[in-house]
Amino acid sequence: MGGSAPRRVHQPPVETTSFVDRRDELAEGRRLLATARLVTLTGPGGVGKTRLAGRIAARVERAFPDGVRFAHLAGLQDPELVPLAAADALGLHDHSEQPPLDTLVEQLRDRRLLLVLDNCEHLLSACAELAAALLHGTTGVRVLATSRHRLALTEEHLLDVRPLPVPDPDSDLSAAATYPALALFADRAAAVAPGFELTPDNRAAVARLCRRLDGLPLAIELAAVRMRVLGVDQLVARLDDRYRLLTTGSPAVLPRHQTLRAAVDWSHELCTEAEQLVWARASVFAGSFDLEAAEAVCADGAPNRNPAPNLNPAPDQDPDTDGRAAERHGKDERHGKVESEREPEGDREPEGVHPQDVLEAVAGLVDKSVLCREGGPGTARYRLLDTLRHYGLDKLRQRPGEESAARRRQRDWAQEVAAECERRWFGPGQREIVARLRADQDNLRAALEFSLTVPGEARAGLGLAGTLWFYWHACGAPREGRYWLDRALDAHPEPTRERARALWVAGLLAGCPEDLTRGRHRAEDARALARRLGDPAEVAHAEYLLGLMALFGDDLPAALEHYEAAVARNPVDGQLPSLAVLDQVELAASLAFLGHTDRAVQVCEDAHRLCEEHGEEWVRSYVLRVLALAYAERKEWDRAEPHACDALRRKLAVHDVIGIGLTLDLLVVITAARGAHERAAVLLGGADRVWAGIDGNRFGSATYNSARKESETRVRAAVGPGLFDRAYRRGGGLGLTAIVSYALQETGRAVVPGPRRADGGPAPDPVRGDPRLASLTRREREVAELVADGLANQQIADRLVIARRTAEGHVERILGKLGFSNRSQIAAWVSARR
Repeated sequence: MGGSAPRRVHQPPVETTSFVDRRDELAEGRRLLATARLVTLTGPGGVGKTRLAGRIAARVERAFPDGVRFAHLAGLQDPELVPLAAADALGLHDHSEQPPLDTLVEQLRDRRLLLVLDNCEHLLSACAELAAALLHGTTGVRVLATSRHRLALTEEHLLDVRPLPVPDPDSDLSAAATYPALALFADRAAAVAPGFELTPDNRAAVARLCRRLDGLPLAIELAAVRMRVLGVDQLVARLDDRYRLLTTGSPAVLPRHQTLRAAVDWSHELCTEAEQLVWARASVFAGSFDLEAAEAVCADGAPNRNPAPNLNPAPDQDPDTDGRAAERHGKDERHGKVESEREPEGDREPEGVHPQDVLEAVAGLVDKSVLCREGGPGTARYRLLDTLRHYGLDKLRQRPGEESAARRRQRDWAQEVAAECERRWFGPGQREIVARLRADQDNLRAALEFSLTVPGEARAGLGLAGTLWFYWHACGAPREGRYWLDRALDAHPEPTRERARALWVAGLLAGCPEDLTRGRHRAEDARALARRLGDPAEVAHAEYLLGLMALFGDDLPAALEHYEAAVARNPVDGQLPSLAVLDQVELAASLAFLGHTDRAVQVCEDAHRLCEEHGEEWVRSYVLRVLALAYAERKEWDRAEPHACDALRRKLAVHDVIGIGLTLDLLVVITAARGAHERAAVLLGGADRVWAGIDGNRFGSATYNSARKESETRVRAAVGPGLFDRAYRRGGGLGLTAIVSYALQETGRAVVPGPRRADGGPAPDPVRGDPRLASLTRREREVAELVADGLANQQIADRLVIARRTAEGHVERILGKLGFSNRSQIAAWVSARR
């Protein structure tokens, strides 16, 4: 469940190159969204639908108070995951047993937002069902979809995204630079052949080339790569030869499909054998991937790398895309050949790819615009465009046994990443672990799907789903966790340790009243199986859950007895340290609710010391919340409030939405008791919005809800209905990060130990008199404000009329000057200043 929010999939697609003008389509897209609630961008692969959707969304963002969210669907294969992916993109964390679409509609009923569904063509029915449910069940939600095929709903308005217009090569080309297709080619060509520009001497050849490529942006980009070793006239001549050769197939194939296939085929032949094999094997990745993942999946044999996933790599760790690859091109050029014209080597199969060769192959594929490099903090990541990924899969399937072998390596890599993240979870670096797993979310899904659909692999899938317990539970993904665990439990009914683990994890994810009985049954089944297998660690894990069910079910004496016994036992070998300390947390909560506050404080202090020794944050946030609860039960509000705020800050850092909801409720009680009634009303509105995205019943627990309800009654009476409603609506209009920032902006300054001076004294107040503010330039302050408003780098660039790279540089300098590690910290800091 949560924190300084790691990058999530709801952000717009990363743009790694400049956007060529589509002024008419942008204007038409904005016009349609102003009047229609469902707009679908249709067009062939490679035409630029995704980038256009991102630009349209950026232009209309101000019209949607609850924001714009992207659900990237290219990596999904199972239609059942579509509503879960949408919920994740929207920041909703459903714990209920309702059908996902019903819950989604209920949670969005009063919101005004734009949901972008990207790459719908392979999930048309599921996307149409989702769009229809949102259109019929809400009034303020609009949907912008991208798809090669329409969704076929009566409410749907289509925007046909056509290839870029190309002038007649024999016409007057004095204004050639105004044609987007020619401008695109010139831009990409200049990237590989510095100094290239449109001139009177080459304009006709560029126009002829772009016309031959039907104005398809992807085809133009792939062709422009060859400008490193060929002139424009040579490129046109060779492309004509290749086009005649590669498009002599079935006349039923659409010309534009033939054109794109010809361009991709030519790029494939330009690659070395190792690059071709890496391209094919990398196509099993459903999302982006880093170099370490590529080495694990794309190489033959064991990769030469560290066994632990690199969660904190150097920021510039990416292949030298202008070094070795350019050197290869240079050698070919000196010999008067391009790589696609190397002497044939017969029909022999390539020898494969050694682990140490993957780096060079990735560099070559980036250099040829086959792989897109995605920047950002930490390690560089790479992605195949959807069209190129499907092409790679076609090539992979032409090699017997290659696809299953690559998918098995990808699954094994996912298991290794998950296991290492679990080993490191009780310790420092939890934010980096969350960010890593979110970045690899589509790849984890692909690994699970492979394991649960291929005979003989179900046990591995069950193990992977259970290993990710902390991700499903602690990072706000309970519904998806239950989905995979239920499928895996059905697929592998045999009595194994993996099944015992999966049973209690499935029970742990049961967080609403309807699930308490099911959760208890799951825990009992897990305990019985673990005892049968002689596995004391899994017995202890199941028993932690049984105590939690008693606590949520308001059986406080039973919970107290259960956790007294659990804490009295020493942790057993193999027991997850997080759950061992959470036994102490739940013991302290039981003690506090029953009035034994002195002992509750003592238990919390012992648990807190243990967390501090290990640099742990997530469990510590629960320790701090229960410590605040104990002081609140004693009505020591001045001592309760700092601990609650400290807990809230840490929970945001790992995106623990349930913990955020519980802690906001506690802050309502504390704030109301201190007489800040209007502020308490704002917090009530914000807390209710958070809970609306989880479980509106707040577990249905009188133990957890009674004090909060009493405080709401007192606040209403103190401020009157008019002021209460205004303050409540204000809180309800704040997003997750904003309501946490609001909760911390007054009380949080003296809460969390902040930066210290070299002499050990406290640093200046983070809000008043912060010397870091003076270190920012006027432009950097503007950028920080836009970051706090939720804008991505490209949107910031558009707003300020600067280059995207310039915006990225501003953000990086702001992070350095403020001493922060991510954008959410900038947002919280700016919100506090406001």
